[in-house]
Amino acid sequence: MISTARVPADKPVRIAFSLDNASDDAPPEDAIPLVFPELEQHLQPLPPCHDSLESMEVFKQHCQIAEEYHEVKKEIALLEERKKELLAKLDQAEKEKLDAAQLAREFEALTEENRTLKLAQSQCVEQLEKLRIQYQKRQGSS
Repeated sequence: MISTARVPADKPVRIAFSLDNASDDAPPEDAIPLVFPELEQHLQPLPPCHDSLESMEVFKQHCQIAEEYHEVKKEIALLEERKKELLAKLDQAEKEKLDAAQLAREFEALTEENRTLKLAQSQCVEQLEKLRIQYQKRQGSS
């Protein structure tokens, strides 16, 4: 008999097989149980003929393939999530790079403005000194 249960996508799927010939426990042929609920209907393993060992083996192989498929899909989902995270980090890094470039430009502009202001300040100090000397000369000559 094959029993089915819904299993969350993040849980591993384990399948047990019994090769005994208890045909009274066998489900009706038209009832196709969903061994892998998240697997598309056309990819579901078909129930085996319980009287045929070959059919049971094919079913077992199909279930193993379905389990591998489930694992690959889960890994793809994890990789896609990781890709999203990395793209977000890349976007953040590019934004920070642009911010750093903007800050560097602002720094250069402010450095140049500072140099210009220091030059103007030293010229004003010189001019003030000359004016003081002229004022003192006038005071002395009066």
